[in-house]
Amino acid sequence: MPNTKQFGIAGEFLPTAFSLTSSLPRNRLNASLFYDGPAGTWMAGIDAGVVVHWIGQYQDDNISLVGGKPQTPRTTPTNPDTIANGTAGTESPLARKIREWTTFDLILNYTFNLPAPVQQEVPGYAKDGGKNVRMKDGKDKNVVPVSTAEYNQCGWRAWLNNTTVTLGMQNVLDSDPPFVAGNFENGYDESLTTIKGRFWYAQLKKRF
Repeated sequence: MPNTKQFGIAGEFLPTAFSLTSSLPRNRLNASLFYDGPAGTWMAGIDAGVVVHWIGQYQDDNISLVGGKPQTPRTTPTNPDTIANGTAGTESPLARKIREWTTFDLILNYTFNLPAPVQQEVPGYAKDGGKNVRMKDGKDKNVVPVSTAEYNQCGWRAWLNNTTVTLGMQNVLDSDPPFVAGNFENGYDESLTTIKGRFWYAQLKKRF
């Protein structure tokens, strides 16, 4: 509308009733560092890492807390005249920021890659089954074809091979989400944070 000033919502907390989007902090960071064991050793199956999540400070719902305007959410009009002409008043002591929040997760994977067993030669059978082979007397002899089909091995080695065991921990420091005064329902920003706290988990995966 021609009489409406432009305003932005970046860097502010947006209540759940605001259906356009979730909260929009200006600064967020997700970083990870992983280590893979050296090939050719028993450590080759190790995959360990840490993941860091960081959310910078952003404005609380100061429009509701202060009663200001979208373009100047931290200030409140001082008198009816300023409300009429659209000018901002002074910054309200009720205005607040939501503090930054940092959490990090740990994860450890180990995949069993067992070496393939050595196939033993069967005496009396030719490796090139079904072909002519030269005997000691210089004559050729046709050898009956021998099946070369390979079958999957049974036992604990077959089940353990290509199995990945995972241990992990999320929110290692058990950090509580920062308080959000504008979210009157539960006091934290549901769109970006969680009250789940620290927890362990384990996972077992088998590839066939």
